[in-house]
Amino acid sequence: MATVENVFVPIPGRTEKMEKFVNYLMKDGKKNTARKVFDKTLDAIKSFWHANPQIVLETALDNAAPDIMVKSKRIWWSVYQVPLEVKSNKKMFFSSKWILEAARGKKGKPMHKKLAEEVLAAYSGQGSAIKRKEEVHKMAEANRAFAYMAKYVK
Repeated sequence: MATVENVFVPIPGRTEKMEKFVNYLMKDGKKNTARKVFDKTLDAIKSFWHANPQIVLETALDNAAPDIMVKSKRIWWSVYQVPLEVKSNKKMFFSSKWILEAARGKKGKPMHKKLAEEVLAAYSGQGSAIKRKEEVHKMAEANRAFAYMAKYVK
């Protein structure tokens, strides 16, 4: 009897990054609904005169990804905010999370339109996700003095 391996097989025309974004978009295990919203989002991006919405999405995710973040470390009675580099898989997580939070926070429009607007804002270097990234970078810059404690943070 042949064993089935857990191998990632994307839908044709979709990258692994895009499928991961669909997984972050999904709520309550409703992947088909998430895929429909995602497809409508790509169509909405295309209607804003962008020829390749996949490149727009990937660029927006890269623009919203943090390079450095702070992590709390308690040493005796003091809590220090230690700046650390962010790994690539976490960069994808945080950028997707911030874009989706910004889109879900808007009211009055269908999700695919809100998401398309937020992706286009991140693509152009504006929007809530970019603002959040800049805040995180400012916090890390302010706590640069504690960078030597990074070796103690797991």
